[in-house]
Amino acid sequence: MKEKVVLAYSGGLDTTAIIPWLKENYDYEVICVCIDVGQESELDGLEERAKLSGASKLYIEDVVDEFCDDYVVPTVMANGVYENKYLLGTSMARPVIAKRLVEIARKEGAVAICHGATGKGNDQVRFELTIKALAPDIKIIAAWRQPEWTMDSREAEIAYCKEHGIDLPFSADSSYSRDRNLWHISHEGLELEDPANAPNYDHLLVLGTYPEKAPDEGEYVTMTFEQGVPKSVNGKEMKVSDIIRELNRLGGKHGIGIIDIVENRVVGMKSRGVYETPGGTILMEAHMQLEELILDRDTLAYKKMIGNKFADMVYEGKWFCPLREALQAFLEKTQERVTGEVKFKLYKGNIIKAGTTSPYSLYSEELASFTTGELYNHKDAEGFINLFGLSMKVRAMLDAERDGK
Repeated sequence: MKEKVVLAYSGGLDTTAIIPWLKENYDYEVICVCIDVGQESELDGLEERAKLSGASKLYIEDVVDEFCDDYVVPTVMANGVYENKYLLGTSMARPVIAKRLVEIARKEGAVAICHGATGKGNDQVRFELTIKALAPDIKIIAAWRQPEWTMDSREAEIAYCKEHGIDLPFSADSSYSRDRNLWHISHEGLELEDPANAPNYDHLLVLGTYPEKAPDEGEYVTMTFEQGVPKSVNGKEMKVSDIIRELNRLGGKHGIGIIDIVENRVVGMKSRGVYETPGGTILMEAHMQLEELILDRDTLAYKKMIGNKFADMVYEGKWFCPLREALQAFLEKTQERVTGEVKFKLYKGNIIKAGTTSPYSLYSEELASFTTGELYNHKDAEGFINLFGLSMKVRAMLDAERDGK
């Protein structure tokens, strides 16, 4: 019997061409695995395409709820944003995809896992770090990095498929390179490759509309959280995946969550892309709106530092490492009181606060008001300021003495 390889299969041209390539160059039995993280219509017709291309089997694995509950929620708890803009949509999905690839490779007794990520991108790092962490004995085949891979264009891949009797409905026309899941969709290529060009939003957007074309009337939305986990939208309790779907609908309608970023990839180069994250942007903002009411100053400040580190680790593909687990334990501790209701208005790309309540709020109207109360005596501030600024005053005095003033 032939040895087996598990192929991370999207149904696109690259991974379709890899099926006959693996059989020709490695003589493997190819088992395709498509992991459903919310690609929706992109999954249509995959089984026929995979088997037509020479795969012996196709798994389509629905991990949407696992993705949302175990990867998205901890990242939201961290307020994890890479380089101040990117909400980590692709980054969060890769470890759950690779984890399921390993599980199926074990089930099938496969000796290798193959992926179609290019040698210039982040995804090769994310896939392979996860596989190494969970299955160090399984061989990894990165098709684009192998000397046997000689195809360097869509035209070449289409020709290769035809040479192997595979006639598929793929066009050589240039289009955006996209990655979609329930959390977001990314766009790269075409005019975006030159940072001097403005994005062609009329041609590009998939999940929503540009703010200029959003409705002229805003829309109020109410959300609730329990211990940092989103629980309801507009009074309706839902699981996390359905909350994200509803927020995607609302956010897309009002032009929320469109970013244009030049980011620093793990492999050392800069890349430019446009990300649509309508629901994720709302969810992150609502969570931060609630936290600022509940967390004390020291915890909030330290948590920002931890959140930045958490975001970097997710971006770099280090989900399955001890430090990420330890950071998540800290984050979960901070969320024990992050319970309450958040209200905001969506209007032409903006999320406008409209009120926040929590049984664990640290906001005291008596303290915050300008009237003098029992808890705070204005005169107490004088001693505090004297001690708080003592080092600055002493430094200035000694400088003046040295300068002979």
